[in-house]
Amino acid sequence: MGSQQSILGRIAQLAKANINALIDSAEDPQIMLDQMIRDYTNGIAEAEAAVAQTIGGLRMMEDDIREDETAAAEWGAKARAASAKADEMREAGQTADADKFDNLARVALKKQIDFEGEIAALKPTVAAQTEVVDKLKSGLDSMKGKLDELKAKRDELVSRARIAEAQGQVQDAIKSIDITDPTSELGRFEDKIRREEAKVRGAAELAASSLDAQFEDLEDATADAEIEARLAGLKGADA
Repeated sequence: MGSQQSILGRIAQLAKANINALIDSAEDPQIMLDQMIRDYTNGIAEAEAAVAQTIGGLRMMEDDIREDETAAAEWGAKARAASAKADEMREAGQTADADKFDNLARVALKKQIDFEGEIAALKPTVAAQTEVVDKLKSGLDSMKGKLDELKAKRDELVSRARIAEAQGQVQDAIKSIDITDPTSELGRFEDKIRREEAKVRGAAELAASSLDAQFEDLEDATADAEIEARLAGLKGADA
């Protein structure tokens, strides 16, 4: 029982561990979780071996009780048969033979009482071992649940660490670029564009003024032609 209680105590201690508090206090939570997972896995293997051994012993005692119960029943039947035979002999006047069978009945009854005594002695032990087995199984289930929780937290932590590492790499890459204030460069570029635009507008205005002058010459020529035409008309009328 001592070794079983010791194992049970370790199971209870591991099953009740405050994982979050341990993570918060650890310098490297992932390394700590990996170690805890190994400890839990080893603890579960130890607990399973203890449970299996304890259950094996319990089942053997239960087998012994069943065998003792069968034996007690058999010796009880033999005692009844011997007693009945003794009564039959005594009624027939065979006193010596009757005493002999009564003695056999007594021997059988003694055997029956011995087996019943063994049963009575074993039953409390079986009850106690059954309780221990139930507690070991419960502790083992708790350990397995904690192990699943640990693995989930470890996986979550690794995933978050990888994301943080990737984000850190991006930030480092951004910091490594020599970023200068682009406003002055943009300002110079804008000035250049504005100068080009102004140049284009100036050329357009120049072209427009040239066209206007040409149309003015054309209008003058047209006016002269009208005058000449009318003058010719006047002269034709006079003729």
